Amino acid sequence: MKKHLLSTSAIALGVAMAAPASAQEWNMNWGGFAKTHVGITDVSGTGVTGADFDGVDVFTNSEIIFSPSVTLDNGMTFGFSVQMEAMNNGGGAVGIDESYVTIESDTLGKVVLGSENSAGYALMGSVYTPGVSSMAINSRSLSAFIPVTGSGGFRQAALSSLTEVAGNNDVQRITYFTPSFNGLTLGASYAATSAGNTTNNFGVNRNAVGPVFDIFDIGAKYAQSFNGVDIGLAARWGTGDTNTVGRSDPTTWGVGGTVGVAGFSFGATYAENDNGFAGGAGDQEGWSVGASYDIAGPWTVGLSTYQGETSNGGGAPSSDYEAYLLGASRSLGAGVSWDVYYAYMETNNGAVAGNPSIDGNLLATAINLSF
Repeated sequence: MKKHLLSTSAIALGVAMAAPASAQEWNMNWGGFAKTHVGITDVSGTGVTGADFDGVDVFTNSEIIFSPSVTLDNGMTFGFSVQMEAMNNGGGAVGIDESYVTIESDTLGKVVLGSENSAGYALMGSVYTPGVSSMAINSRSLSAFIPVTGSGGFRQAALSSLTEVAGNNDVQRITYFTPSFNGLTLGASYAATSAGNTTNNFGVNRNAVGPVFDIFDIGAKYAQSFNGVDIGLAARWGTGDTNTVGRSDPTTWGVGGTVGVAGFSFGATYAENDNGFAGGAGDQEGWSVGASYDIAGPWTVGLSTYQGETSNGGGAPSSDYEAYLLGASRSLGAGVSWDVYYAYMETNNGAVAGNPSIDGNLLATAINLSF
């Protein structure tokens, strides 16, 4: 599979390089988003003994995205995307989230080269569970207000159905998406190593212990409308190689779907991460379900939940995550919306004696800008 994927990318690049030059001008596109939440929390549980997380807080999630592109006379479009995080999260410097080059056309499909999530991740994201508000519970976002204990890991199934092999994120990767065939799109990715996040690899020692190497991901999505009913389906699978003694090669897989009709949207996802450790320690699974309704006028309302579990191995209890969100969102104008929502989250840490837990209630509002 590795040889076929690399060959496909090489052919795509060869076709692109052989194309004649174009007199077209570059489109110096840029945009981004800013989502600012103000919420009041009520947090309790044995996992927060001696701490006080109650009260009002502010959470911001924002990026500036630069995406220049040029379309040549032969129809090939070359582009570059770099996403700049607007918050330093205590690191003292503004970070780069993703950075990659794209090559695409109607007949070629799309090639993505650089630091970006996998094809499986992207295609599963096309059936993201319906809900309302810019506070995602199919992720770890609620931990901005309510602490999480025990369960989950970044880009893994206990906290999100948008998974990656061993939780890798924005590593240097080669990805190819086919053109849409009557609503069906296929994708495949290859990454040399799981080490790094939007960084160069500077040589990959595939005999090293620790990182996962030669990561392959495949995915598929189907989107079509039939007599006013919108249907979306997606599935993904991925695996990689490891040299860690006592650990088997990690894998991930997931499925999901959405249905939209007469202003209503319904959807569900399921995903697993087998992280390859003895006794199933660290293996994760999770599922989501949600619904939303677009009321005539500016308001949309919705309800969603995510339920996840992490195995701790050795007969220890699992660590669990559950979250619920009820929200409403009002469009205020071009690229501006206002959310109000209530969320509940509960986690526990089965790897620690006494299985300490944390539960919290959040009542919040948010202003969302998209430009």
